[in-house]
Amino acid sequence: MTRRTDWAEYTSGSAGPGDDAYGAAAAPYETDPSAVGPREGAARHGDGEVRRGGGRSRGAGGARGRRRRERVESSAEDGGATSSSRAEKGEPPRDPVEQARAICLRLLTGTPRTRRQLADALRKREIPDEAAEEVLSRFEEVGLINDGAFAQAWVESRHHGRGLARRALVRELRTKGVDAPLIDAAVSQLDTEQEEETARDLVDRKLRATRGLDRDKRLRRLAGMLARKGYPEGMALRVVRQALEEEGEDTEHLGDEGF
Repeated sequence: MTRRTDWAEYTSGSAGPGDDAYGAAAAPYETDPSAVGPREGAARHGDGEVRRGGGRSRGAGGARGRRRRERVESSAEDGGATSSSRAEKGEPPRDPVEQARAICLRLLTGTPRTRRQLADALRKREIPDEAAEEVLSRFEEVGLINDGAFAQAWVESRHHGRGLARRALVRELRTKGVDAPLIDAAVSQLDTEQEEETARDLVDRKLRATRGLDRDKRLRRLAGMLARKGYPEGMALRVVRQALEEEGEDTEHLGDEGF
């Protein structure tokens, strides 16, 4: 059986200031207060009551103890932020597959991308090739990566929005890593008649800005604009000549060297 005087070692002044937690833990086990002698600095009066001396110093020590307990409790409430932060510094790096998945999902948010674009992004972030291949293949299986659909949407958007011809669209899709068969399938939705109609619309919008220039300069400027958008030279010259003729320009002796 534990002697009552044994508890005095933990409840007496030997614990030192600021270590009141030990006394608090032992208090429920004390059944006879007389078994524990008065603390150091306490005075016994004639009525048997023990009164403390040096109340100011004990108050300061008690305040320190309370603050210490509050810090411990606060740390426990927030999940042990201090200890957890130290553990985080020593924890192993995240699984590269999880990292690759998070990167791809972030890049695909709101913007479709090709497999090649995502693979380049993972490589720049030093994701191992095996982890990158696993994630990219899985994304293809579930439809998050679809280069064919990407190419179709790209052609439709860039042709109607920017007036790009098939040649320019092929060049752009190649730089994004789309395979040749998928590119061919995407640009096949544009036929020659549709391309020429778009070229006429582009020239009509720019024609007014060239008024006041000589005929050859107008031809070079308008045909050069179409060439930069990927239109064949023959189509560009034909469309520009027709537009100039409609304005009354004489293009009968205008040779191809004007382009």
